[in-house]
Amino acid sequence: MAPLSAVSAAAIARLSSYVPPRTVYANLPLSRRAAVLILLFADRKGDLRVVLTLRANTLRSYAGQVALPGGKADTLEESTFSTARREAFEEIGLPLNPRALPPTFTINHLCELPLNLAKTSLGVRPCVAYLSTTHPTETADEVLLPRLSAPEVSAVFTAPLRGFLKKRGVERETGEAADGGEGDEEWYQGQWMSWHESSWRMHNFYVPIAGQKVVRPKPKMHTYSHDRSEEELLRAEEAGLITRYRVWGMTARILVDAARIAYGEEPEFEHNAKLGDEDLIERLIKEGELAGERERGEEVSRHTLRREKEAKI
Repeated sequence: MAPLSAVSAAAIARLSSYVPPRTVYANLPLSRRAAVLILLFADRKGDLRVVLTLRANTLRSYAGQVALPGGKADTLEESTFSTARREAFEEIGLPLNPRALPPTFTINHLCELPLNLAKTSLGVRPCVAYLSTTHPTETADEVLLPRLSAPEVSAVFTAPLRGFLKKRGVERETGEAADGGEGDEEWYQGQWMSWHESSWRMHNFYVPIAGQKVVRPKPKMHTYSHDRSEEELLRAEEAGLITRYRVWGMTARILVDAARIAYGEEPEFEHNAKLGDEDLIERLIKEGELAGERERGEEVSRHTLRREKEAKI
């Protein structure tokens, strides 16, 4: 692996020193607690990339969508980093035991970011980690991302962290265009929407998959129906019908916040000034809207909250 660029080294330092504000995570019931892993690594140019997954079409929630590795907490005592790492192990095979990593690789926990509210009414704590290697030629996407959990993941791919600050993709310090390159009109789209009586910026990033190694599940781990959906996806990509993966919603918002902290810059597009949704989640907790457990996959909406409130009356 090439040494970190000066920009990337400064980004890792900022993330390592970041101290998040007070969180209400501990006030959430177990059924509302979740965490995701923002796993960063350096590519051959020394630029930071983030690991993303394409969720399987067989899942009941967020099927076929891009997500960070992560999921719900198992116990009240489980830390957020433990939740994120356990889920990353289950989804992409990232070892929990350091001794199970290739000898040159190390995972360093950097920081946690403010809570985000998922549409399924979970409080999601992003946990940032850096995957480094001392090997001069190995990179994480080539060596360490081959193991997938077939029931949950269709593909693993990566995206440039700094790209989540840009309207038109990124250009490496060397001047070499990457991930659509500077001037990529298809990289970003965004619009404002109303959610819980506040303005919320919906980000959409379209990450090109050409030129990068997309890791896919092992066929022997699948059911027939899952194999068929994976084959259809692969055929569509090979035919040029799918050339990008869409990163949007909460996942995009989390990555925008992570990039803001890492690079000490504001995005080139409009965005919510505050990091995460701590204030909103705290308000919903006080109003009793995050107690109990909704039906699996049910989204939080004003209609849902109004229906629950009427039921209580």
